[in-house]
Amino acid sequence: MTGSAREFVVEADGGSRGNPGPAGYGAVVLDAATGETLREAAEYLGVVTNNVAEYRGLLAGLRAARELDPDATVRVRMDSKLVVEQMSGRWKIKHPDMKPLATEAARVFPPGRVTYEWIPRADNKHADRLANEAMDAGARGEQWSPAASTAELDAATATAATATAEAGRRAADAGTRAAEADVRAAKAVASSGWGPADMGVPATFVLLRHGETPLTPQKRFSGSGGTDPSLSPVGREQAERVAESLARRGTIEAVVASPLARTRETAGIVAARLGLEVTVEEGLRETDFGAWEGLTFGEVRERYPADLEAWLASPDAEPTGGGESFAATGARIAATRDKLVAAYAGRTVLLVSHVTPIKTFLRLALGAPPESLFRMELSAASLSAVAYYADGGASVRLFNETSHLR
Repeated sequence: MTGSAREFVVEADGGSRGNPGPAGYGAVVLDAATGETLREAAEYLGVVTNNVAEYRGLLAGLRAARELDPDATVRVRMDSKLVVEQMSGRWKIKHPDMKPLATEAARVFPPGRVTYEWIPRADNKHADRLANEAMDAGARGEQWSPAASTAELDAATATAATATAEAGRRAADAGTRAAEADVRAAKAVASSGWGPADMGVPATFVLLRHGETPLTPQKRFSGSGGTDPSLSPVGREQAERVAESLARRGTIEAVVASPLARTRETAGIVAARLGLEVTVEEGLRETDFGAWEGLTFGEVRERYPADLEAWLASPDAEPTGGGESFAATGARIAATRDKLVAAYAGRTVLLVSHVTPIKTFLRLALGAPPESLFRMELSAASLSAVAYYADGGASVRLFNETSHLR
């Protein structure tokens, strides 16, 4: 078919209810010119990881496209940043379970015939629905069948709506919107980990405080202006435990860390377990505590009583020696939040940071006053989570979770 090869769009998704857990994939092949659905594929996989399910969905979609036309060009659209970046050659493939699947996917079409594009989860509903249908069928001990696909019901509903009068069309539209809201709400309840909410897919920040350093058990001020300590052996073990917990959830799509040594080390341990790369974000660094760096609260109270009293009384007060005020930290975190929400819209991202920045994310989400920072306890290697919606709203979903450490 030289000179007249077709162009297909492959949308693929995979999911695991637990990570690893009962899993399935869904894939759909569309005509790039008309948007017509040409082929659907879905399969229950048994117990595998979320990332393996994603790759199996990609492989099924590419194979279906090749069966339709081996000379076609293909645009793959997926909401898995990991798969898109790895198959595009920008990220390394480290996990042994994914390397053979990626190699196999790369061989379905000749090099240069397939391009990859990341899309928000909300734009990948067809493949997501097929994956969930496959998992539902597997849970019932059945095989997924294209005849049972709700995609056909959607098409029938659209045809019927077109044939009705204007009033009937408005009623059908209202019913469709209500049904979609019910589906989104059901998925939010049924999904494992931090899943999509019922107000559209938010940017979800999972906030991880770094593991312990030698200064942590002594409760010493340790900010951006101190010795920049690395993790202690206990801290490294904590990072390993949180990595395992997050891998089981299977929801993290990117890892972003403060530039300080303890956060980069924590993030590196987690990212290696998840098969992701670490992006460093300067705005996530800890507050600079000036001359108080390395001191305990009691030592600061003894040496700088007036400065400490002012600092406790006003968010505009700076620590002795030109440190950063809580007001300045708040402005920095607000700007960083806005930047990251725009960059990671519709995705779940792990932010590895420090006590003050994480408390500030939570305070801003709650609309709480600055003094609330003194009323939160945030343990080393703890997890918190905030979801940010397109309308500017925010929802705190988790705070100071440490069960993974026990």
